[in-house]
Amino acid sequence: MGAGHPECPERLDAIEDRLLISGLDVALERREATAASLADLELAHGRMHLAALRGLCESLKEDISAGGPTHAHVDPDTAINTHSWDAILMAAGAAIDATDAVMAGEMANAFCAVRPPGHHATRNQAMGFCFVNNVAVAAKYALERHGLQRVAIIDFDVHHGNGTEDIVAGDERILMCSFYQHPFYPVCEHSTASNLVNLPVPAYTKGMDIRELVDMMWLPRLEAHRPQMIFISAGFDAHREDDMGQLGLVESDYAWMTSRIKEVAERHAKGRIVSCLEGGYALSALGRSVEAHLRVLADV
Repeated sequence: MGAGHPECPERLDAIEDRLLISGLDVALERREATAASLADLELAHGRMHLAALRGLCESLKEDISAGGPTHAHVDPDTAINTHSWDAILMAAGAAIDATDAVMAGEMANAFCAVRPPGHHATRNQAMGFCFVNNVAVAAKYALERHGLQRVAIIDFDVHHGNGTEDIVAGDERILMCSFYQHPFYPVCEHSTASNLVNLPVPAYTKGMDIRELVDMMWLPRLEAHRPQMIFISAGFDAHREDDMGQLGLVESDYAWMTSRIKEVAERHAKGRIVSCLEGGYALSALGRSVEAHLRVLADV
């Protein structure tokens, strides 16, 4: 998104480096993503929104050839470049491919190390570093293409997943559980739809307080919903070292939440989980937190 932007390629490098240093890399099966189809993206997004994103990338290619700019801003924080459309298709495609693989029983669960993130992308708007909502696309795909009746989305990013909420609010097949710092970005109206469990928390909330809220508010609703598959918007910017937020989580908190989610999945969803990277901008903390998350998912 341009020099100095926090949503940078080094985020994925930090995860790769940590997996290698920790030795966890050898316990994981890796797969390359394939590009999502427009028909699958349209499960969660309007056709005009997708056409606008694609058209903006194409126009940038023409502008560059004429000596024009390399980036265009869709909001003050979110820039698109000539390669963004390809990255958008691959990020959503990773979530779809992971859903297919987990549904086929080829793997128990999957983590998608993808950029750009997705949970701020609404049905018809790109914002907050996000263009297409990877998790919402995958959740809708599981329902529509695999015929599931109930799924859950868990979002533990420091920012509210307003885009996911916009797409799934009122769809009783999908239970969305989240906590997020409040008041904080994004400043928007929160839906009161019955399929949402929103837990706004103040700045400087620590991990033990979050665990108590998860136990009291998320888990009973998840048990009642009995999801047949669980999708995770895995943002790690609620870590105490991450300057993008002011919450106080550490690696053990992410491992604890992943364990609780995994227990629900094992009871109701045959263990099926697809997790997708969202935020996390303090590179060392990001790598360590993803390692903690994957150790639980991989049982190592």
